[in-house]
Amino acid sequence: MKKNCLLIDMYIKEFNIKWVIIASVLLLCNSGVSAQQNSNRIPPAKDLIKYKLPQKSIYKQGWIDFNKNNKMDVYEDPSASIEDRIEDLLSQMTVEEKTCQMVTLYGYKRVLQDDLPTAEWKNKLWKDGVGAIDEHLNGFQQWGLPPSDNPFVWPASRHAWAINEVQRFFIEETRLGIPVDFTNEGIRGVESYIATNFPTQLGLGHTWNRELIHKVGYITGREGRLLGYTNVYAPILDVGRDQRWGRYEEVYGESPYLVAELGIAMTKGMQTNYQVASTAKHYIAYSNNKGAREGMSRVDPQMSPREVENIHVYPWKRVIKEAGILGAMSSYNDYDGFPIQSSYYWLTTRLRKEFGFKGYVVSDSDAVEYLYSKHHTATDMKESVLQAVLAGLNVRCTFRSPDSYVLPLRDLINEGAIGMDIINDRVRDILRVKFLVGLFDSPYQMDLKQADLEINSVENQEVALQASRESIVLLKNTDALLPLAKESVKTISICGPNADDATYALQHYGPLAVDVITVLQGVKEKVGNKVDVLYTKGCDVVDANWPESEILPTPLNEEELLEINKAVENAKKSDVAIVVLGGNNRTCGENKSRSSLDLPGRQLDLLKAVYETGKPVVLILINGRPNSINWADKYVPAILEAWYPGSQGGKAVADIVFGDYNPGGKLTVTFPKTVGQIPFNFPAKPASQVDGGRNSGLKGNMSRINGALYPFGYGLSYTTFDYSDIKVVPQTITPHQTATVTCKVTNSGQIDGDEVVQLYTRDLLSSVTTYEKNLRGFERIHLKKGETKEISFTIYPRDLELLNLDEHWVIEPGDFSIMIGASSEDIRLKETLTVKDYKTLELAANNIEGNNRQSELANVIDNNLTTIWSGVKGDYLTFPMLANSKPSQISVWWKSAEENSTFEVQISSGGGQFLTVYKGQVKVINDYIDYLLKNDLASDVRILITSGKVEIAEVNMEGIER
Repeated sequence: MKKNCLLIDMYIKEFNIKWVIIASVLLLCNSGVSAQQNSNRIPPAKDLIKYKLPQKSIYKQGWIDFNKNNKMDVYEDPSASIEDRIEDLLSQMTVEEKTCQMVTLYGYKRVLQDDLPTAEWKNKLWKDGVGAIDEHLNGFQQWGLPPSDNPFVWPASRHAWAINEVQRFFIEETRLGIPVDFTNEGIRGVESYIATNFPTQLGLGHTWNRELIHKVGYITGREGRLLGYTNVYAPILDVGRDQRWGRYEEVYGESPYLVAELGIAMTKGMQTNYQVASTAKHYIAYSNNKGAREGMSRVDPQMSPREVENIHVYPWKRVIKEAGILGAMSSYNDYDGFPIQSSYYWLTTRLRKEFGFKGYVVSDSDAVEYLYSKHHTATDMKESVLQAVLAGLNVRCTFRSPDSYVLPLRDLINEGAIGMDIINDRVRDILRVKFLVGLFDSPYQMDLKQADLEINSVENQEVALQASRESIVLLKNTDALLPLAKESVKTISICGPNADDATYALQHYGPLAVDVITVLQGVKEKVGNKVDVLYTKGCDVVDANWPESEILPTPLNEEELLEINKAVENAKKSDVAIVVLGGNNRTCGENKSRSSLDLPGRQLDLLKAVYETGKPVVLILINGRPNSINWADKYVPAILEAWYPGSQGGKAVADIVFGDYNPGGKLTVTFPKTVGQIPFNFPAKPASQVDGGRNSGLKGNMSRINGALYPFGYGLSYTTFDYSDIKVVPQTITPHQTATVTCKVTNSGQIDGDEVVQLYTRDLLSSVTTYEKNLRGFERIHLKKGETKEISFTIYPRDLELLNLDEHWVIEPGDFSIMIGASSEDIRLKETLTVKDYKTLELAANNIEGNNRQSELANVIDNNLTTIWSGVKGDYLTFPMLANSKPSQISVWWKSAEENSTFEVQISSGGGQFLTVYKGQVKVINDYIDYLLKNDLASDVRILITSGKVEIAEVNMEGIER
């Protein structure tokens, strides 16, 4: 109880709750139990092991008689197909039951005032069922309030029991017994009083680790289902474009490719065995509003149609097609003057018909209401409902009574404005998700004790700790200040508003009341009693006049100066000073966009004062967006960016500071030097982020700051990595083929560590302007000191596409630059991939000569390793060469070969006479083998089979006439 009292005290201080609430909360802490917890409604401990169903006739052996008619209807039959079950149930539903499925009832203390069903529910709208209940008993009450003290919020087994009891009402007390979909948030762990607490999604993005994100998704979904939830609102597929945006903490990064790859991993993890439905948000074009403004101004995204397709649509297409996501949350915003919520084009034509989405669309909060209240494209709520349903909305979800949506919907049906075919289509999608997640076969969470054992378990916390460690990025490390050696440091000073603040891990959309290790706690636990740790806060995250102080700065007041001086005195007594700065829920989050990217409040004053002591300074940033830390970058020797690193963040930071973990995170966002550069992000069009002169000063020609403070993909390590041996196979492909890119990476330093190897492409000549670099592959690898690994990437046709002038996705023949590097600006290796159309390849094939199997000749230059030319002793292939060709080598992909098969490579310089320049035996198959030639002038090159039987898939050689 002490932990909870401390947590509540933190909320009181943070949010200045009125004295009445304070009094009641303190009473709770002092008594140890609430009045509600004395209620006889609470089940005894023996009933929280396995859930016990009542002795009712509807619960049959292997099925449930949902409609209570004592026979197994098709929709009740677990062996029937899902589509047959849907149609059977739909045929039995009334208009009232169908419309109730199209709305969400917000949970306890949000809209629903009851934690468990009451007799009055039989008189409520949801007597005919309901589509979903959102955030029921998850502990969240309202912004600014501590977690709910309701007895069914925790422990996990009691919470799951209570969710089951609510589910029983809908199964047992409604006519058709349609189970409810219990929805909840979950972008950094499922939102519950306690659950495994991960870094916020921006931190997770910086791991660049698909396997890890899959684990995070699985744990989030697993814990959600154990608690009784069947649908979790994650991942966020928004792509970051404006660093001022309040919700930057919730994106994986700025690259649509990276967002797609991690979104696929997260979705597949969450939807493992359909343990829950994954509902992604926010569809679509949501994350780049004018000036990054939020609140009631989430309109007018400043993007061209081509940018919307390349950046914002891309992740949705791939996650839907490759991960089968079951939910999409429609966003508030408009695009090009058309609200997404009322757009048939976006919600039906694109989402369902083009992308193949099969789940249900749920509205984001007041998105329907905004059609008349903000966008003014509807006259009133009734017309807003009409527009939204016709566009493709399945379920309205907001903090309002479900009656406010269902009643006008029923009026529209009665008036003939919405046909039953439309209603049936919308309800089909809702039912499909409910069937897929097993609500009609396993509607209850039966193993209650398992929830207590598994949620936030030691094993799950280990995954969270791994995520915290891998999310941290080393931005600067002059003279290898880090890692610190515990044996040589006697006294450490720690200061900064985020040094001992746990609120970064306890915000909305994730676990609410877990134990959090702060940086101060993590350092103290790391050094033990051998090192003195001196702490003072130094300053608050913001000052009394913030944000006005960003444009009208005022002198430090006496109290602020006194606290900074405490930090200075501590630093003077120390061997090293650790300063922990950044932001929190006052400066970042939903509805928390900024007008500056500088450190807020007095933080820079604190940092400068500590630096002036002359002691080594380590800056640790805990925040939800990139900050323009120009002064720190120039003067502070060591900088770590930790984002919001989850409940294990303090331990992860300490592990890195003292060398027990080598940082390997890389930036998925760009750090501008100033907001004056915005928009400044990745990917970008050629030269779009550089302008003006290069010479500063009185006689210079430079008029503005250029370049990023830290570019996309950047991140340092305590070791070094060398790159070598890039290969592209094949180097020429058709528009529908793949290519393989390999390289070798070596840990050339003295410490084991992680490297994120990044592959970028560029279309060198195109009919429309394309991005300067496109991320098209990445792998996070661990290398021991001195170890070398070969990394392999596959380039798919989609990786080379562009949206042409006719707005068709095409691959234009030509050359593509293939770049591999340690960041978007630290490119270590380059090669060229050529795309040729089929006609060109056919003409080239016509020039090849062979003594048999004429139909197979083209197969050796079609860049397709599955097609072959086969030959036996005496068979040959002859390749005409371009004028003045002097080939240095020929590469052959032998698909198969009999034992002891041999061959010769012969060259003709004209006149039809061939001289043998290479003799060999086929020893390796299913790989390109290079054979060195003599650089002799060649008009033709021949491969002659001299014994055995072989199959050749491809032949590559510079100078082949095509």
